[in-house]
Amino acid sequence: MSVFAISDLHLALGIDKPMDIFGSRWLNYMGKIEKSWTETVSSQDYVVIPGDISWATYLGQTLEDFRFIENLPGVKIISKGNHDYWWTTIRKLEEFISANGFKTIRFMHNNSHVLEEFALCGTRGWKCPGDDEFGDEDLKIYRRELQRLRMSLVDAKRHDGRKLVAALHYPPFDSKGEPSGFVEVMRDFGVHICLYGHLHGESFRNAVTGIVGGIDYRLVSADYLNFRPVEL
Repeated sequence: MSVFAISDLHLALGIDKPMDIFGSRWLNYMGKIEKSWTETVSSQDYVVIPGDISWATYLGQTLEDFRFIENLPGVKIISKGNHDYWWTTIRKLEEFISANGFKTIRFMHNNSHVLEEFALCGTRGWKCPGDDEFGDEDLKIYRRELQRLRMSLVDAKRHDGRKLVAALHYPPFDSKGEPSGFVEVMRDFGVHICLYGHLHGESFRNAVTGIVGGIDYRLVSADYLNFRPVEL
C-alpha cells in the first residue's frame, strides 16, 4: 500500500474547456492521466490531489469529472484549488459524493487523514506577501488560509508517530522564492513533506523543491509530473 500525489487535473468532462491552449503538453491530457494513473496506482493505494480538480463552476457540473476520478484506482484525498469554484460546504460535497455512489473520494478541509505512516493535512493556501499586486483583500484570505492550515495540523498531530504531510495548492513561497507564513507554520508543527501545485509551464523555473529548512518540498502539478502520480 503506497501514497501518491498529483494536483491540477483540470478535468473538463462536464464543460467545454480545452487545455491545449496552454501548450502541446496538454493535448489529450485526460487520456494521459488515465493511462499513467492506471499503470502506477493500485486499488489499495492512496492518491492526494491538492486542488484544481475540475473546471466546473457548479457542483452539479462536476459529475462526470468525479466519475472519472472514481473509476481510477486508489482512494483519493481531495483539497481545494483556486479554480475549484464548484467547491461548497463539506456537508454538501459529501452528500453529492454519497448520492452518486462514489466510494473512493474523500475531502480535506480543516481536518486530516491517516494514510499509512503519514498524517495528511492541508489547505488551499494563497498568494504570499511580496507577490505582485498583493492587496488588502489578499491579506485577509492569506491570514484565513494560515489559520486553516493550523487547524488541519492540530487535527493531524493527534496521530502520534506518523510523518506529517502538508498538502497546499499554492506554493508556500512567494514569486521570489522567499518563504511565507505557511512555511513558518509548517516548521512550528514539524511537517516532514510539503506537497503543492498551481505552477505550470514557465513557472516551473520558480519552484522550490527538495529539502529546505528540514521540510521536503515537492511540486506535484500534473503537467510537471507528465501526468503521472508520484509516490511519496
